[in-house]
Amino acid sequence: MRTGHRKPPSDNAPSSTGQLHPRNRHQGRYNFDRLILADAGLGDYVSINTYGERSIDFADPAAVRALNRALLKYDYDIQGWDIPPQNLCPAIPGRADYIHYLADLLAADNRGIVPKNIQALDIGTGASCIYPLIGLSEYGWHFVASDINSASLAHAQTILDANPASARHIALRLQLDADAIFRSIVRDDEWFDLTLCNPPFHTSAAEANTGTQRKWRNLGKPNGGLNFGGADAELWCAGGEQAFIGRMIAESAQLPTRCYWFTTLVSKSASLPGIYAALNLAGVQTHKTVAMGQGQKQSRLVAWTFLNPVQQAAWRKLRW
Repeated sequence: MRTGHRKPPSDNAPSSTGQLHPRNRHQGRYNFDRLILADAGLGDYVSINTYGERSIDFADPAAVRALNRALLKYDYDIQGWDIPPQNLCPAIPGRADYIHYLADLLAADNRGIVPKNIQALDIGTGASCIYPLIGLSEYGWHFVASDINSASLAHAQTILDANPASARHIALRLQLDADAIFRSIVRDDEWFDLTLCNPPFHTSAAEANTGTQRKWRNLGKPNGGLNFGGADAELWCAGGEQAFIGRMIAESAQLPTRCYWFTTLVSKSASLPGIYAALNLAGVQTHKTVAMGQGQKQSRLVAWTFLNPVQQAAWRKLRW
């Protein structure tokens, strides 16, 4: 697990998301002085807001990308991070939370200790490659990161090229079958301690656009652009997140002994009954739902395993 400096709270900077995991580095309020020292480009976007505090315009995608770049450099020593303007810009505190809750999931089966020798599979890593970068920095985990978009993977590779120490532990793979999730990505000689995914949650482009406009209105800009941030495959798929996760569960049943914990984020609580039904149909040994509270946003992760207690104990002895 990476140690090192953590930014102290500041009394004159707006807060990041609240109710974060206790180990999340982004507690309290953004300290823009320190962040600008880490990445001077952020200073171009910082101004005094209506509350008399230093902040950025969170409706400006370029400003959010600059904030992310500074956060990743200051807190995780990740150099040269950026994403194309059309791609989904991740909220760093929330992405880090998923990683920390996954660490808790593993530790719960390992006498409270987060295992180090972990091989993880990130489904839909996107142009940001954000989960592998944070997971490697915080816990030293190794990652395979897959995506169906070759342009996104090409951009993720530029980030890895700027961080050669990280590149040695993160392998990018293109998913050639748009209908597949694990097929053709998981190789015959591979086993994963966990998988993770932030699935597209809208059911159509029209629904995604409605959500985009709602975000703009919430930011006080009713005439915002058509896309708040995110390429089509990042935002929607037929049937939305419930259908996507259902396909993921069905495919995971074809690889029951190749992974200890399969996991995914679930944005909508209304998706849970259908997901639980799919898990029961697939015959999982056990599944867990972990609540993740991030200020006003409520999310959760669902994890499942096909390994029985004897198989789990053998896995831990062999790999952890």
